[in-house]
Amino acid sequence: MATTSTTGSTLLQPLSNAVQLPIDQVNFVVCQLFALLAAIWFRTYLHSSKTSSFIRHVVATLLGLYLALFCFGWYALHFLVQSGISYCIMIIIGVENMHNYCFVFALGYLTVCQVTRVYIFDYGQYSADFSGPMMIITQKITSLACEIHDGMFRKDEELTSSQRDLAVRRMPSLLEYLSYNCNFMGILAGPLCSYKDYITFIEGRSYHMTQSGENGKEETQYERTEPSPNTAVIQKLLVCGLSLLFHLTICTTLPVEYNIDEHFQATASWPTKIIYLYISLLAARPKYYFAWTLADAINNAAGFGFRGYDKNGAARWDLISNLRIQQIEMSTSFKMFLDNWNIQTALWLKRVCYERTSFSPTIQTFILSAIWHGVYPGYYLTFLTGVLMTLAARAMRNNFRHYFIEPSQLKLFYDVITWIVTQVAISYTVVPFVLLSIKPSFMFYSSWYYCLHILGILVLLLLPVKKTQRRKNTHENIQLSQSKKFDEGENSLGQNSFSTTNNVCNQNQEIASRHSSLKQ
Repeated sequence: MATTSTTGSTLLQPLSNAVQLPIDQVNFVVCQLFALLAAIWFRTYLHSSKTSSFIRHVVATLLGLYLALFCFGWYALHFLVQSGISYCIMIIIGVENMHNYCFVFALGYLTVCQVTRVYIFDYGQYSADFSGPMMIITQKITSLACEIHDGMFRKDEELTSSQRDLAVRRMPSLLEYLSYNCNFMGILAGPLCSYKDYITFIEGRSYHMTQSGENGKEETQYERTEPSPNTAVIQKLLVCGLSLLFHLTICTTLPVEYNIDEHFQATASWPTKIIYLYISLLAARPKYYFAWTLADAINNAAGFGFRGYDKNGAARWDLISNLRIQQIEMSTSFKMFLDNWNIQTALWLKRVCYERTSFSPTIQTFILSAIWHGVYPGYYLTFLTGVLMTLAARAMRNNFRHYFIEPSQLKLFYDVITWIVTQVAISYTVVPFVLLSIKPSFMFYSSWYYCLHILGILVLLLLPVKKTQRRKNTHENIQLSQSKKFDEGENSLGQNSFSTTNNVCNQNQEIASRHSSLKQ
């Protein structure tokens, strides 16, 4: 029988017992399905052309708070407390320093909640918990504080192009602030979106076209026909269904914990260990595919998430998408995997940390990512191992890739090999993230004799690190080209090079370079 332990409603306990799943998980899925229906109703009957922005804000907020109370009970009050105090900080401190105070408070409040949940209440309980939504709210609080600071304090010439686009020029009202943080579309699973995008959606300006006049000023010329999100929503729901089916049928038969089973470690051959490691971690991903894709579908069903049209004239509903499954599974590098996994979190790390620090931005970004994820020791082991794997893979690429570009058959061979190495290395890296605790994590690494750690260190010690001025000068063009390829969804195993720099750092070297040129 499924566990009855929950801080939220027990109304669905009979369903939980029937499907043999924890009540917290059942509450989460049912609430997300309810949010999907509410999103369709919201778009149909509370469309911006029929209803005022005030009503849309109120309804979105109240529905979000109801879902939070149903899933988490009185713990949902943390969402209001964190948001309310952060809003007070913004009003009292002022635009010059409020982004720093909001950052410290929001991240500190999140960390305290994570510590109490993990070490006081239910260590290792890997189901729906109130700190999950708080992670998204923390992202929103810190992002908005930085965007207001950029729009109301900093000069335009000091901003990068992305900061200028996202800058908020007026202080939001309390209702707008709560609606942004706690709306029903993103309260349970996100994803993160910019404040300007959200307000544009609420006010119904998502489809307004602007055209530059002769004097260089932008003037609204006309309104585009609003595209239907139905096709995108149906496609994403199909992905959700397949992901959920895969998770319920395959994941339970291929547990990651079996990698540290004593009998398996003693009897399995190395090829068997490698294959099982890859398959077990592959089976652990569909639950993330399900949660993030369903969250994306909910936003799309409400009419939020429209990015524009592709080169074929088809509507794109991926403005706030959090992953690209095909690119993840066909990744030939750490960078390609990370560029397509938890996309909105990578953008958040870039906008609130990497772009805004002058001292060791890479290290600070890594530290922020680790703290934000939580306090389980396994997270930090994965983080440290990931740094080593990324640096070693970068050195390998710089020293060997140019030998395998031509002919095409050799390039294909290189891509196949790098796909195998990348998938094994990623699986090896994230095992502690799944196991959570320190002891089983070290049991796994010791059973593998820390071989990839040792290999990574040897690579860094033995291979020269190539840094050329030409590479620095052309880095921005390379990044823009790669970004376009990812956005158009044209990546394939044979098309993508082995590029293993960390996604946050590589995405932002473009921004850093642009910011430097502005200063010059």
